[in-house]
Amino acid sequence: MQIRIFDNSLEKFIKSLEKSTIAKVLRAIDLLELFGHNLKLPHSRKITKNLFELRTRGSQEVRIFYIFRGTEIVLLHGFIKKSQKIPRKEINIAIQKMKALD
Repeated sequence: MQIRIFDNSLEKFIKSLEKSTIAKVLRAIDLLELFGHNLKLPHSRKITKNLFELRTRGSQEVRIFYIFRGTEIVLLHGFIKKSQKIPRKEINIAIQKMKALD
């Protein structure tokens, strides 16, 4: 499957991470591109009907929301997870970007 980044704010976010974390995020994106819908925990998890999170563990816990659109995967929004629960604000940002695609 083809990976597409929704906007450059996600690229800036990834570049702002620690070097070791950037490597883990890029590896997770490669796995997503390779396995697509078949990528499961611990790398990927379904959040809502159409929204998924790409999970990266380490000194920085990174989450990147994405959706499947036809033959491509669109990476929408990323953040550093600091608590057990995903902040509703982060999910809302991803949902707004998802709606902007339609």
